[in-house]
Amino acid sequence: IFALIVFACLVGEGYTNLPSSPRLFCIFNHNEDACRYGIGIGVLAFLACIFFFMVDVYFPQISNATDRKYLVLADLGFSGLWTFLWFVGFCFLTNQWAWTRAEDVRVGADSARAAITFSFFSIFSWVSGATGEP
Repeated sequence: IFALIVFACLVGEGYTNLPSSPRLFCIFNHNEDACRYGIGIGVLAFLACIFFFMVDVYFPQISNATDRKYLVLADLGFSGLWTFLWFVGFCFLTNQWAWTRAEDVRVGADSARAAITFSFFSIFSWVSGATGEP
């Protein structure tokens, strides 16, 4: 859910324009990479969650112990990797937001703050997946 919120905030109001120009730019210090990174990890995290949810649904029907072990290790490894990527995303978005000039952001400041906040919450969400806690 956090990944979906980050993605929606950045797609919905992460890009804006100046009143004098129709050209859109990322509200995070005009850095397109910040918006792309947040959208990218948000979409991939959401798709991975769907995949691992389906694995959890079909897990009791998998009789091969080796396959079960590899699926659990894949879930653990992916959760660890995505914990790191959310941490990088949180730091990147926060840094770019700190350098953003107030006059460049007329609309979308709340969405930018929400994206930063929920990327921070995502760190703990993925840590709980990596440690095996429910």
